[in-house]
Amino acid sequence: MVELTPAEKKALITRNLQETLGDDKLTKILGERDLKIYWGTATTGKPHVAYFVPMSKIADFLKAGCEVTILFADLHAYLDNMKAPWSLLELRTQYYEQVIKAMLSSIGVPLEKLKFVKGSDYQLSKEYTLDVYKLSSVVTQHDAKKAGAEVVKQVEYPLLSGLLYPGLQALDEEYLKVDAQFGGVDQRKIFTFSEKYLPQLGYEKRIHFMNPMVPGLAGGKMSSSEEDSKIDLLDSPANVKKKLKKAFCEPGNIADNGLLSFVKHVLFSLFKEGEGFEVTREAEHGGNITFLKYDELEKYYAEDKLHPGDLKATVEKYINRLLDPIRKAFEKPELQKLSAAAYPPPAKVKAGAAAPAAGGDEDAPHRLDIRVGKVVEVARHPDADTLYVLKIDLAEEQPRTIISGLVKFVTQEELEQRLVAVLCNLKPSKMRGILSEGMVLCTSNADHTVVEPIVLPANATPGSRLAFEGYSGTPDEQLNPKKKVWEKLSVDFKTNGDGLAVWKDNFLLTPEGEKLSSKLANCAIK
Repeated sequence: MVELTPAEKKALITRNLQETLGDDKLTKILGERDLKIYWGTATTGKPHVAYFVPMSKIADFLKAGCEVTILFADLHAYLDNMKAPWSLLELRTQYYEQVIKAMLSSIGVPLEKLKFVKGSDYQLSKEYTLDVYKLSSVVTQHDAKKAGAEVVKQVEYPLLSGLLYPGLQALDEEYLKVDAQFGGVDQRKIFTFSEKYLPQLGYEKRIHFMNPMVPGLAGGKMSSSEEDSKIDLLDSPANVKKKLKKAFCEPGNIADNGLLSFVKHVLFSLFKEGEGFEVTREAEHGGNITFLKYDELEKYYAEDKLHPGDLKATVEKYINRLLDPIRKAFEKPELQKLSAAAYPPPAKVKAGAAAPAAGGDEDAPHRLDIRVGKVVEVARHPDADTLYVLKIDLAEEQPRTIISGLVKFVTQEELEQRLVAVLCNLKPSKMRGILSEGMVLCTSNADHTVVEPIVLPANATPGSRLAFEGYSGTPDEQLNPKKKVWEKLSVDFKTNGDGLAVWKDNFLLTPEGEKLSSKLANCAIK
């Protein structure tokens, strides 16, 4: 193998990165020896195909002769609003190790060149714990909160654990004895936090490498908590096809295109010399074509010469090629058992019983059965001037009857054929003699002079369930009125400053990952 020059190593290390902090130091170290780098991942939700972005960059680091450590940050997973419950922490760490090793093998990375470390193996030591206390004595609450703003889950009532998170990540650089840390650009505030505070403990400032954030299939950041925004590493070819079919891929749009980002940051970095992105299509649609450089593909797509369907079909072929070895590895019974134990399906619940929640919170919003409904009939209540009697299609055997106090705020014409969000698992109750089987969710200003139903995307499907970002449990069959479940949860159900429906900053989403909105910002939803 030809020995690379320091300049060639630097080019390989920094290619496709969005930003590097410490460029001069990088040049100096490469002039003397090979670089030591670590990449850490909190063992929370299941890794998905976007993890191939850091994996392909790790392949670049190894080609450049770097010593690479992969950190399975189990304590970080717990500290981040308990995204990984304590009882599942060890299992999820084992799952991450197996699946990431399978990913690296799938792209031809030799595992013997890598060092794998579990955070809790050294983060519970006396020395590390003392440094956490030392750091807490110099770090302000403002700086700790600001550092974690893009990474730690932001909630209305933040836990102290989330403030510790950035400090632990900074200390990891010292305890792993590395020159540099690699992560996404969403980690930038933690990286600058580390550069500010490590020297205050007498430790050296490190180099920081940042990847751009890859858009999800629905647009926006690819996320483990948004099912349709990502492809799971163990998804079947049929599921891959289904999710890619739904993927946001606007003709000519190269700015917010998760498929093109994946091609750029994963496929082209993995292609060997002479390999290219091979598109197979009918002669009448332009015939087969191969792109040897990403810039050529991007230009071709921007000029509307490549149909989104052809791009999706080609990406599907390459994704399945990457996933096949991982699927095969996880055919082993012991790994199937590990996967099921680390990510157990949500338990079914009986009426009034609490389902398991993200973070172990009994009163969490997954208990609410909120569905898309279509108003098919509107009539005035015969015995109440302020009430409508609505017939709402929820894709059930027959429309539900729901009583709504919208007469003063919305006309019959505005309600007819309108899509609405319906809370479906309230206990049915009679309102002036007519049984109401749910509630239309509306926003209201403080003095209740303006009330309007939440606005749904025009393509929402009646009967489809709406879910809160980060909460995937099964709704109660019926909310127990004696336990005041709805009353407790509704306190944090509102619109944010942008008029988007949230529960404690977790967006209410359609199955396609689209958000619900209202013209009323910072208002209660009832």
